[in-house]
Amino acid sequence: MSESSSSAQPSDFRSEAIEGAQSVVVKVGTRVLTDSNGKLDRQRIETLSAGLCEIAESGRQTIMVSSGAVGAGMGKLGLEERPTGLSQLQAIAAVGQADLIQAYERALAKRGRHAAQVLLTRSDLKRRDAYLHVRNALGQIHQFGAVAIVNENDSVAVSELMTTFGDNDRLAAQVAGLLGDALLVILSDIDGLYDGPPELDSSKRIELVESLDDSVFSLAQDHRNPLSKGGMASKLAAAQLANSYGHPVIIGPGRDDQVLGKVLRGENIGTLFLPPHRGLRGRRRWISGSAEIAGKLVLDAGAARALRHDGRSLLAIGIIDVKGDFDAGDVVLLVDADGREVGRGLCNYPADEVRQIRGHASDAIAEILGHRPYESVVHRDNMTVVT
Repeated sequence: MSESSSSAQPSDFRSEAIEGAQSVVVKVGTRVLTDSNGKLDRQRIETLSAGLCEIAESGRQTIMVSSGAVGAGMGKLGLEERPTGLSQLQAIAAVGQADLIQAYERALAKRGRHAAQVLLTRSDLKRRDAYLHVRNALGQIHQFGAVAIVNENDSVAVSELMTTFGDNDRLAAQVAGLLGDALLVILSDIDGLYDGPPELDSSKRIELVESLDDSVFSLAQDHRNPLSKGGMASKLAAAQLANSYGHPVIIGPGRDDQVLGKVLRGENIGTLFLPPHRGLRGRRRWISGSAEIAGKLVLDAGAARALRHDGRSLLAIGIIDVKGDFDAGDVVLLVDADGREVGRGLCNYPADEVRQIRGHASDAIAEILGHRPYESVVHRDNMTVVT
């Protein structure tokens, strides 16, 4: 499940993870950045900024995905409980975001670097063109020697305030997915993943996870905190997404003042999650983790098997139902007859045409539609598959 089954030692994997990383994405959440009263912990910002600069000085592109805007705003405004009203949350996030980025700028400037504020909404990573623009902007920030401080744009993103990425955990994985050869470091209020409740002395920290499967997810112990929306389950889901891109992930103790330096030196800290040998690249990476799903195609058993095990494209004959209204070029979810995800990909035909050709052989498409620009409905090169 989680312990290394090979002859290599966990320390070897840690050294490989950091040595192979050309970029490091660090995610820190509300629990780590605020005190028990909900106010921004400025000393924590100082220690984290020192660690970010240490990573940047190693030549690696360094990005911080930072929560805490709403929590910081609550502390600044003297609020004891998180409001539920949308306009209140927007205003609190706006106040808190200004305070948050100023704290990073002051701490980084002491060490000769600047904070570059990057505010993202869910839609910024769904569109392919915007996805590429964000990646290019982050690269240029690195070229200027600054540290990108990324946050969800809570002050304007209505849906994200009510249903977030997951305290920025998923956002951090998606940001890592923009980059090649990245290491994702998720800082938590506990030391890593444990084999039992972390508060029990009998529980032990798991140093290495080689396969992030259901047995690992069952170990997640979520805490209750009114200021935070993330928990261990959210962090594991983010780790799984980053692993699918081919990136290693470390979930480590955010309140250790030397955590980032220890990660950089390959020390035994937190839990390391290893990716599969081959990660997603380019367009497939975007399709898998960021693109908006515009519709759904339900596949028969033969088509689902061909996609999962034979590396085939999706043909019209294997489609038994079409759900949603989408255009050619949109990303669609591919599911089997039981509703289980098979994969997702770019659809070559609009929904109304797929409804006409579903269940038919490819040779019949031209007769049915009057044209046949593509033999497949979803080509294998524009598809990701859940195995």
